[in-house]
Amino acid sequence: MVNFIWLFFIAVSFVAAILNGRMDALTEAAFEGAKSGVTVSFGLISVMVFWLGLMRIGEDAGLLRKIAVLLQPAVRFLFPDVPKGHPALGYIMSNMSANILGLGNAATPMGIKAMQELQKLNPHKETASAAMCTLLALNTSSITLVPTTLIAIRMTYGSVNPAEIVGTTLAATLVATAAAIAADRWYRHRYNRKPPRDIGRDGPIGAEHDRELPGAPPGAASAGFDQGKGEAIV
Repeated sequence: MVNFIWLFFIAVSFVAAILNGRMDALTEAAFEGAKSGVTVSFGLISVMVFWLGLMRIGEDAGLLRKIAVLLQPAVRFLFPDVPKGHPALGYIMSNMSANILGLGNAATPMGIKAMQELQKLNPHKETASAAMCTLLALNTSSITLVPTTLIAIRMTYGSVNPAEIVGTTLAATLVATAAAIAADRWYRHRYNRKPPRDIGRDGPIGAEHDRELPGAPPGAASAGFDQGKGEAIV
């Protein structure tokens, strides 16, 4: 779907440029955009390498493990349906620790491994479990102490104080994470209040008992009907 959206934008741009006689401006903007993309990428490489190197030192020093220990009570609260000691919990804590430190590259493989382990616990393989939805919500709104990518982009474009967004980013991610957890708790509570119904090809379990039996009087199926005796069972 995203590809069609971009194709639509490109087609509309070409048509508008042709109708207004601005093909030269369109060509210039395309080349300027490509140049800016390469410049930003090189700026990101240098800063990302620096920050990821510092974070890797912290990881080797055991910083991620210490953060994971601190996160353990919160993880047990957020993922009550994951058995204690399951490998998924270890991957979840590593993923959350990496996200907090802005290590997106390190968080991604841990998140994938966590999802794979949660899928093993999922009784309905074609539908995401509650724990998988919780992990996805936390990854989308993760608390970030060091927004490495944003700092790198601001440095590339000559910001006077690239790191001044650390406080506001922390506040924004705190609010986003709180909202994600609240929504997750609400949907979990709403889901758990619903009576379990297993839908099959023939409808909900018990639907076969609601069908009228041949030779039975109307409504006998719900009350019970003994075909052998030809009478309703009360």
